[in-house]
Amino acid sequence: MNVNLNLSTAKKSKKFYQHLTFQVLIAIILGIILGYFVPDVGVMMQVFSKIFINMIKMLIAPIIFCTIVIGIGKVQNMQQFGRIGGKALLYFLAVTTLALLIGVMVANFIQPGAGLDPDKLAKGDVSQYVSKAKEKTALDHLIEIVPEHIIGAFAQGNLLQVLFFSILFGIAVSKMGEQGKSLINIFDKILHALFKVMAMIMILAPLGAFGGMAFTIGKYGLAVLIPLAKLMLTVYITMAIFIFVLLNLICKWNGISLWKLLGFIKEEILIVLGTSSSESVLPRMIDKMEHYGCSKQAAGLVIPTGYSFNLDGTSIYLSMSVIFLAQLFNVKLSWQEQLGIIGVLVLTSKGAAGITGSGFIVLASTLSSFPQIPIEGLGVLFGVDRFMSEARSITNLIGNAVATVVIAKSEGEYHPPQVVEYEDD
Repeated sequence: MNVNLNLSTAKKSKKFYQHLTFQVLIAIILGIILGYFVPDVGVMMQVFSKIFINMIKMLIAPIIFCTIVIGIGKVQNMQQFGRIGGKALLYFLAVTTLALLIGVMVANFIQPGAGLDPDKLAKGDVSQYVSKAKEKTALDHLIEIVPEHIIGAFAQGNLLQVLFFSILFGIAVSKMGEQGKSLINIFDKILHALFKVMAMIMILAPLGAFGGMAFTIGKYGLAVLIPLAKLMLTVYITMAIFIFVLLNLICKWNGISLWKLLGFIKEEILIVLGTSSSESVLPRMIDKMEHYGCSKQAAGLVIPTGYSFNLDGTSIYLSMSVIFLAQLFNVKLSWQEQLGIIGVLVLTSKGAAGITGSGFIVLASTLSSFPQIPIEGLGVLFGVDRFMSEARSITNLIGNAVATVVIAKSEGEYHPPQVVEYEDD
């Protein structure tokens, strides 16, 4: 990976149609057109999205492992590394709680579920998510952070387990002295090779975005949006407020330009928009945040940890969905009950991190604590969930980028170069 520091040179090196941003944007537009006019073919295009996301996922565990081991291994002061982790967790807790609170407040103000008849809305089958929510407790999820087998953690792509083992291994390497340095050099070469592989895979990003968008429009259609358009609009507006107001204030408070950061990760935002998965850019985000000026240990620790604990967009979606369902079934919630919902979501949203269909599992777990809201109402959200997943995935992505810079800067681990262009080797 490299970063061009000369704007004019970078712009002359490529035609506009050769830039990944342009290619992904065109792919998304073509996907929408195909999915709308030929929905059956659009649904078939999901294969491209799945292949692309799977190719990225196969790199996530080894890249996180190498990045964290190298980052910790080079740390002279382990207390500083501990501070980075501690600050990150406190930041995640504070910001996601604010996101939950904002979601509840906006949902109460706009009331997207008021006046709708639940019997006239299309419903999907969410029984599998309800049953999964009953299978495991928050304590079970805590225990599962520690892997039974190292190979199993990597094979299953369990982010928290890989992170846990990587931190322990990195600390061990840092204590090996000269032998540890030679081992770090080996992992550094492996990491460079992995990023070379990622650069090759990213050539397929437009195809992945095309397939994901064509599938979404072809499978669910735009007609499903009409009855719940108010909910979708409310969610999108709330996430925009969160990004451009709250995150912008956090950036200004720390002397960071949100707009420059968004410009730097614009390609990742578009890829997430097309694939509806923030995991599709996780390895690339670690590398880009390092090039943006964050230290390897800060980027390597905050980004993957944030993917499990700093889900700002998901937090907004979850809190608004619970209030929406209460309004839909005309259930009056006191402010104490709504604060209770926020408290439950603070815990359940972390417990289900990394699980397929985690949004519905978290909602089912939360609603089980508030039986006055019919849990069957989750089916109403099924049809529009895919359309809202883009918004929450993008918000999660931006939230983690901001968190990385903020945490790195607080530790003196942020040294911004004159970055204007990022290119894959």
